[in-house]
Amino acid sequence: MRILVTKKLPGKWHEKINLEGYEVIVKETDESTKEFILKNREGVVGLLCLLTDKIDKEIIDSLPNLKIISNYAVGFDNIDVEYATKKGICVTNTPGVLTETSADLAWALILAARRLIVSADKFTREGKFKGWEPELFLGYDVYGKVLGIIGFGRIGQAVARRASGFNMKVIYYSRSRDYEAEKKLNAEYRDLDELLKESDIVSIHTPLNDQTYHMITYEKLKLMKPTATIVNTARGKVIKEEDLVKALKEGIIFSAGLDVFEFEPEIHPELLKMDNVVLLPHIGSASFETRTKMAEMAVTNLVNFLSGKKPLSIVNPEVLERRV
Repeated sequence: MRILVTKKLPGKWHEKINLEGYEVIVKETDESTKEFILKNREGVVGLLCLLTDKIDKEIIDSLPNLKIISNYAVGFDNIDVEYATKKGICVTNTPGVLTETSADLAWALILAARRLIVSADKFTREGKFKGWEPELFLGYDVYGKVLGIIGFGRIGQAVARRASGFNMKVIYYSRSRDYEAEKKLNAEYRDLDELLKESDIVSIHTPLNDQTYHMITYEKLKLMKPTATIVNTARGKVIKEEDLVKALKEGIIFSAGLDVFEFEPEIHPELLKMDNVVLLPHIGSASFETRTKMAEMAVTNLVNFLSGKKPLSIVNPEVLERRV
């Protein structure tokens, strides 16, 4: 029996796959995930994959013995979970371990985009700094402003906790209200339009689904203040990228910070030219500590399931119910 791992992971995760009778194959070439899976599909019972790996009906059907898909990510929109569930295949993810790291990254983008840090760094490195000037790289404050959070789950709430140090008013929009979190974090609920109108900074932390796809369009961006900043560390397709470009070019909003993109890894060419946009290569969870914990959790999910135990986190628990 085989376990396929679509990319070498950080840490000593491989030591945890110690199941007797299983062959572990790790993709170490430049071939596509699809090519790798199809080439090694015989006897595959476990698949450990990345968020960038599209595990669709075709891939699932090519692995008739597959029992578990362990996703090295919190999100799982790369997997056809409905079809996997229909086939009795367990799907797991890695929530919790990357919450604080992702929140830190969101704040790095907030500060960088509000104060034009990246453009100022580039300016300085290019030898253009000739001395202090009153209007050199003027940005907008963070302290005392209104922070609007879209998506108030683990990461959204972690971002809210950090806002207290900046004496900010926190408002949020989510599919459902969390009264306990509101009280604990001194946050106030708003509908989406009101949040966009009121916020100085908008930070997106919602999953991607039918309701959140293109949630932020040009019409929504027009509701925001011309001094506002929008940050996205969730999923690129939540923002209609063409509309964001238009809003930035027209001065509808002041700046943006993006760790994810609509057509990732492709980025709208106009964004690459803008000095008021901070662009990162999807590194929200990219700390040594967190990526190692993610690998350990993904492996533990896989090993537990194949050993007859319950995974640490399961996306489709109904598969376990059938198993019993």
